[in-house]
Amino acid sequence: MTSSLHPPSPAAPSFSASEFRNALGMFATGVTIVTARGNGGEPVGLTASSFNSVSLHPPLVLWSLAHKTSTHELFTRCERYAIHVLAVEQRELAERFATRGVDRFAGVPWGEGRGGVPLLPGAAAVFECVNRSQYVEGDHTIFVGQVERCAHRAGASPLLYHGGMFYTEHPLGSLSARAARPLHK
Repeated sequence: MTSSLHPPSPAAPSFSASEFRNALGMFATGVTIVTARGNGGEPVGLTASSFNSVSLHPPLVLWSLAHKTSTHELFTRCERYAIHVLAVEQRELAERFATRGVDRFAGVPWGEGRGGVPLLPGAAAVFECVNRSQYVEGDHTIFVGQVERCAHRAGASPLLYHGGMFYTEHPLGSLSARAARPLHK
């Protein structure tokens, strides 16, 4: 067994960056917008698909952000942020918050959460987080947020992203009893 503290030296990649991106694109993800307050108190936000749960006790989630992103430094220093899991009807908002060089909040209604963090209405779920820890890996920083408050809209259809396109879910039915049972007791 290999220790996580001393991983083996990896072989050089046998694929290009575009091949890697295309392979990653085969993993369907939800779409989120992460918001915070800027240095002058202005609302800031961006679209991110790198969101995941970490722990129930304490309640932790993670997301990652490329170092080259203009708001990277701001997110490394902010105390709080909110992660909005977008509903299917928020596709235009996802595209707007992914666009460079625009005022992403212009004409967009929003409220305030803990610490004044901008909250966007209509999301399928919202997680208000304390910026608990950060890990630099490769060309991204992984942010772990401790959730202080969360809410969700029952019955909301999520906005999904796969292979460079947006989707919504198509229910295939409930989990089987065998698959639904807990893995650990």
